[in-house]
Amino acid sequence: MKGKALLSMVLALSIVFCFCGNTLAAEPYHLGVALGFTGTGTLYSKDQMEGIQVAVDEINKQGGFLKKHPIKISQQDTQTKPDVGVRTVKDLILRDKVRAVINDYSSAVAVAVKPICREYKTLHIAAISNSENITKINYSPYTFQVVPNSYMQAKAASYAVAQMAKKKGWKEYVTLSSDYEWGRSTQEEVVKDLKKVAPFLNVKKELWPKLGETQFASFVTSIMSMKPDFVYACLASKDNVTFTEQAKPYGFFDKVPYVGSMQSVTELITEARTMPRGLVAISRAPFFAHLDVPMMTNFVKNYRAKYNGKYPSDWAVMGYDAVYALKQGVEKAGTIDTEKVKDALKGLTVDLTRGKLQFRPIDNQLRCSSYVGVVKDDPKYPFPILAELIEIKAADSERPEAEIVAARQAEKK
Repeated sequence: MKGKALLSMVLALSIVFCFCGNTLAAEPYHLGVALGFTGTGTLYSKDQMEGIQVAVDEINKQGGFLKKHPIKISQQDTQTKPDVGVRTVKDLILRDKVRAVINDYSSAVAVAVKPICREYKTLHIAAISNSENITKINYSPYTFQVVPNSYMQAKAASYAVAQMAKKKGWKEYVTLSSDYEWGRSTQEEVVKDLKKVAPFLNVKKELWPKLGETQFASFVTSIMSMKPDFVYACLASKDNVTFTEQAKPYGFFDKVPYVGSMQSVTELITEARTMPRGLVAISRAPFFAHLDVPMMTNFVKNYRAKYNGKYPSDWAVMGYDAVYALKQGVEKAGTIDTEKVKDALKGLTVDLTRGKLQFRPIDNQLRCSSYVGVVKDDPKYPFPILAELIEIKAADSERPEAEIVAARQAEKK
């Protein structure tokens, strides 16, 4: 009897262990998405969510992370406001138990959320917001950036502007930049860099419309009255669309060269009929720049199949890349444990739609490219693209590491 009892106990324990093992193996990976689905970030956030969803669908078809942890998305609207962003991310961490959060459209929101994720030891992936300060200062080992940051984009823009200025004999320019973290930091870097690469250029005026500005007429007339050789713009999303729509009736784009504005695939599609051709624009991750990468062609195919033939925007591309970068961090760690994934991602080279790219160890910034081109029609697409495309790689646009070290040392004083 004792033997039978012992055998029964062993069998029972085996069943328990097997059950627990299967439960552990089936543990979902809780991924938070906190984006500005309302407010000025609506357009980009919606597109990014679509890219994230395509990546999650693909990975879950294979069983999830490590082929055994299905990804479960918990989504929140930050309303493109820092205080709301902090509350929503805390809610995702404490209520939904997310291990990572993709956040935000607004750099100001991302900066505000960064210390929260560090406090709760949650991975924080910036896939739209690109202020350099997200990774440059107040460093957090939990924060990673998969978008070219504001310094990188400014360097790329100044490179293109300097080339044009030399050819066209430009001397004076006006800047038009949204008055918030991204607009300020990008404009500052462009002006600073242009002083180095094109010292013959002078800033005639700096204009700072508020984020979410709806009335640009006074800015349009002011710029036209100053008659600058060109305007350098740091406007994005709805602000960029609104300015373009309100400036066009004045004949603005026929009279004033307008360069440096961010024209992502979102704008190229939504403003296909009205966008002035010939604009010199910058973009962060246009799909047509990397159709030679199999991962990109596969993503475009799956994205279009899911969203009724729609082409993916830069924001969708970077959302997709954010999930796949996380996947490869999990694979290197061999576990979904956040501490081990964080350590695995540091300095990791990942295969993404934009090619094989590395997270720079000093700041967790993805060493990705920026793109400058001329808005032109293309018979292959029902919208204009950036033609004569120049890809400015990270090696030619990222901030020197010594300057990052100096900035962090200055923080401590």
